[in-house]
Amino acid sequence: QVYLVESGGGLGQAGGSLGLSCAASGSIFRLGSMGWYRQAPGKEHELVAQFSMGSTNYGESVKGRFTISVDNVEKTGYLQMNDLKPEDTAVYYCNAELTTLESEIPRTYWGQGTQVTVSS
Repeated sequence: QVYLVESGGGLGQAGGSLGLSCAASGSIFRLGSMGWYRQAPGKEHELVAQFSMGSTNYGESVKGRFTISVDNVEKTGYLQMNDLKPEDTAVYYCNAELTTLESEIPRTYWGQGTQVTVSS
């Protein structure tokens, strides 16, 4: 079994910062990539950031403000959110592509999400 658990969500203020963590646990052999996505009420699911093979990509709306990083030893991903804006309010979901001890075939897993609310 593999689990992804997000933490660090909560209330923030415009111009402030929040940091999210995504801890992967279970029968993991290798963590291949990790990403963050978000969905605000009434809006489409969107890419926030992704990290794969040492490279990063960001959604246009968060470029220059958010930073993704991954610790492969601890099997934990992070999203540092700076210069928060009210429009960053959403549920943030972590996902990871990984292989397990039982299979070398990569699979994608999702966390349950964490709420981020930014006040004006």
